[in-house]
This record gives sequence, C-alpha cells and structure tokens, in this order.
Amino acid sequence: MNKNPHTGSSFDDFLKEEGLHEECSAVALKRILAWQLKQEMKNKHLTKSAMAERMHTSRAQLERLLHPEKTGISLETMQRAAMAVGRELRIELV
Repeated sequence: MNKNPHTGSSFDDFLKEEGLHEECSAVALKRILAWQLKQEMKNKHLTKSAMAERMHTSRAQLERLLHPEKTGISLETMQRAAMAVGRELRIELV
C-alpha cells in the first residue's frame, strides 16, 4: 500500500497543497525573464552600464532586474528592458 499522499498528483498540485505555487511561479518567471535579458545583452554585446543607460535607469535598478529571485519588478521596468534590447514584452492571463 502506497502511503505517499502526493503519488499520482502533479508537481503543481503538490505546490498548491503546500501553499507554495504562487511564490514558485513568480520566481520561475523572473528567472526566465532575467536569463532572457542576459542572453539578449550578451548577443548585442551590451554591458550592464550601457543597458542601464538605454533603459534610462540606474545600474542598481538593472542589477535588481537581472537578479533571478527578486520578483518585485514593475511592468514598466520590464517593458523598458525589453525595448532596450529590441524585444517585445508579452504578458497574458491563462
């Protein structure tokens, strides 16, 4: 007899049951965004200083944006970052 209550459930179900789903989802999305921005900066040979200048922000603000676990970033900041590397930011409810 299997005593694990999570057997057969999805990882998402487990996170929801543990009250961790929202936090984990936010961190995962932020990590993806930070990674994508770093890749675009690398592809365009942009330093952090040059990127911050393109975004009309400070290098400290850019560091917060690129930090994979700092999720408290405004949509405006994310949009400016996307535009600074010639990309478009898309957000949707699913």
